[in-house]
Amino acid sequence: MSEINDFQLLIEKYQSDYQDFDLLRRHIVDYFTLHPKAEPYVHTVKSRLKDPNHLAEKIVRKWKNENTISVDNLYSKITDLAGVRVLLLHQKQFDGIKEAIDCRIEKGEWILVEPPKAYTWDPEAENYFKCLGLDTHKKDSFYTSVHYLVKQFDKSDICCEIQIRTLFEEIWGEVDHAINYPEKTDMEVCRDQILVLAKLIGAGSRLVDSIFNSHKK
Repeated sequence: MSEINDFQLLIEKYQSDYQDFDLLRRHIVDYFTLHPKAEPYVHTVKSRLKDPNHLAEKIVRKWKNENTISVDNLYSKITDLAGVRVLLLHQKQFDGIKEAIDCRIEKGEWILVEPPKAYTWDPEAENYFKCLGLDTHKKDSFYTSVHYLVKQFDKSDICCEIQIRTLFEEIWGEVDHAINYPEKTDMEVCRDQILVLAKLIGAGSRLVDSIFNSHKK
């Protein structure tokens, strides 16, 4: 079977499950925007489903002869077909968000597909997330965000990626996405400037945390 036909089968599988992905996405959005355990800590919630017509583009980027994407493993290889992004005003609000997510998991209403990951380059943020029991990872790009991958049913392979970050970190993410997605820029000056922006964002996030700590006192 040709790769083109393989792509078509993958797209058709996703199209057949599209409404199930959308139901999970809406369920998660409603929890963060309406439930009293989560809503007080949330500034903004964004969400999206991968456009089926654009799925082939992502498959091409990830397709490797030694690691082929098939109908059987599509949802385990590409785990961000449904995505929810939760934006916080400041980082320490993550304590409350984590508690709200843990509550959902303990009740069996969400199932973790894999352990949550905290992406950060900042040593202070790394210590903060480690104290909360999260695995921390560093990307060369200085990407910062906490990722959860959840599903609702034990035997289901339909999952949703939840990204949690501050408003400052969202600014960096939007700039980096515009410059480096889907292909990374080959302009060295842009790469250097984005790294500088990441450090400014980190300083801004710490300052906002400090402001709210002072306000509480």
